[in-house]
Amino acid sequence: MRELDPNRLGDHLDRLYRAAWALTGSREDAEDLVQDTFAKILARPRFLRGEEDLWYLLRTLKNVFLSQRRTLAARSISVELDEEISPIEAPPSVQPEQAVETREVYAAISELPDGLREALIAIDIVGLSYEEAAKSLKVRQGTITSRLFRARARVAKALGD
Repeated sequence: MRELDPNRLGDHLDRLYRAAWALTGSREDAEDLVQDTFAKILARPRFLRGEEDLWYLLRTLKNVFLSQRRTLAARSISVELDEEISPIEAPPSVQPEQAVETREVYAAISELPDGLREALIAIDIVGLSYEEAAKSLKVRQGTITSRLFRARARVAKALGD
């Protein structure tokens, strides 16, 4: 067992943020999710049993997301909005067309069932290998391949190929 080094958490910030954005479908919610994940991890010393920091951080991110979603579902009240509000603002450095496309892709990913979404995030967003994704998600590599194929097909269909 070894202790998770809090000073090295920043090394994984980009991958965690991209994974969070894919989970939530919103840039602002992704920022909040990563911040909440770091707050949870830094609350006390964490000891890892042979796993890599990134895998532990991604699993914690997913657990925080699921916990927040359960809490929100338990106290949510549905209210119809008069107009569609876009939750994601394009960064100034991105062209408007790219921002719209990115928003649509992340929204489509966030609508996938959990298993498909997790496989797609692990491979296409975070950049893990198939083997790393399988180990991280605790499934066989063939399952990752199958889920990834189905997830990509659903996202492509949602985006109109």
